[in-house]
Amino acid sequence: MIVDDEADMLENCRRILAREGYECLGTTSPKHALRLLETERPSLLLTDLKMPEMDGLELLHRARAIDANCPVVVITAFATIESAVVAVKGGAFDYLAKPFSIDQLKLVVGRALNQRRLTLENQHLKEQLRGTYGFENIIGRSPALQQVLELVRKAARSEANILILGESGTGKELIARAVHANSARTAQAFVAVDCASLPENLLESELFGYDKGAFTGAVGTKMGLIEMAHHGTVFLDEIGELSLNLQGKLLRALQEREIRRVGGTRAIDVDVRVVSATNRNLHVLCSKGRFRQELYYRLNVVDIALPPLRERAGDVALLAHAFLRKHGQAGERKIRGFEPGVLEVLESYSWPGNVRELQNVIERACALADNDTITLADLPRHIRDREATTNALPALGSSALTLRDAKARWMSELESAYILEILRSKGGNISQAARAAGVDRKTVRRLLTKHHLR
Repeated sequence: MIVDDEADMLENCRRILAREGYECLGTTSPKHALRLLETERPSLLLTDLKMPEMDGLELLHRARAIDANCPVVVITAFATIESAVVAVKGGAFDYLAKPFSIDQLKLVVGRALNQRRLTLENQHLKEQLRGTYGFENIIGRSPALQQVLELVRKAARSEANILILGESGTGKELIARAVHANSARTAQAFVAVDCASLPENLLESELFGYDKGAFTGAVGTKMGLIEMAHHGTVFLDEIGELSLNLQGKLLRALQEREIRRVGGTRAIDVDVRVVSATNRNLHVLCSKGRFRQELYYRLNVVDIALPPLRERAGDVALLAHAFLRKHGQAGERKIRGFEPGVLEVLESYSWPGNVRELQNVIERACALADNDTITLADLPRHIRDREATTNALPALGSSALTLRDAKARWMSELESAYILEILRSKGGNISQAARAAGVDRKTVRRLLTKHHLR
């Protein structure tokens, strides 16, 4: 991005850099530049020093506050040793005095962008050294999880696209990050995209970017997330929610290894590894014509199925202690352990929301605990009352009820507990709960009414 109150200078710099293949935003207003820094996140800022609205040094300081990794080059016709020292001390990468040659401009821009690349690579390597996304941070000793981790280790070494399957809350993004961190692309970008969070038109512009004037409000060119992941990994979460139209565009991008921005005509080469995830059965969606079969096979070179927490024997206690260490030290009062019986109750719960639900329960318990240990009273009612509710039911061989009545009562309790758990795991969203349960919305609403649930 170039900021200069002289329109001719601004246009000359844009034209020179465009010929070198750079995409340039430009403005004569420093205040507008700050808004663009927030929304567009350019890789480099070139700013004039003397401007009436705001001088370049103030813009430098505010730009560094927005993005500390964005190098700033200060340009001025009033070059002095004092101003150069102030600019560099303020965080400027370099200082360019007017008039400057085309070669000088190209050289300083190339050096600044190379410095940015090295800085980001260094950050990624430091994260890797700290084990931020290493296998050691995936907690669990159950055979089911260890089999998955062994498959992840092998798959990470390859360049194959990976499809991660599993219920909500099982840690699909954590596995995706582990794949990236242990691959040859670890020093490059990992870009996560939630395919379920945006409407189709916005998601398309986020994935592929857009050119200036592509639609109302497109005041500049924006790089898409797939392009941002060039040479790295793009993680497509909830891939099953992608529309058929976008599925076709994604398939074409993966086949041709190039994209076109919304409103653009130029093909842009992209080299990305795709790791996608879903809690839906894509094979069934393909048979119903709701997911493109070609895209399914393109994404599913290696499939990794994450086991739900209820199938990971012994891992609940390990995870509970890990979350206690994380959340139990956050406040003034330090939580050091669990009261006898609490872990047994946690182990007996079915965890429809999986690891994410367990973490929320432990964080809640740490916030509510009166002492330095978590008690049964600190757990949510639906978990701590589960055993009492079960014990209150008649035994299957009891003579207190007929077989038909006992069966009806057990089924009623099962329905009530099931619908509560699945709704809780979906954040109360009836449509998502119905889809996960394999029924329609009317059935979910009928069960809520039947069991007097809110």
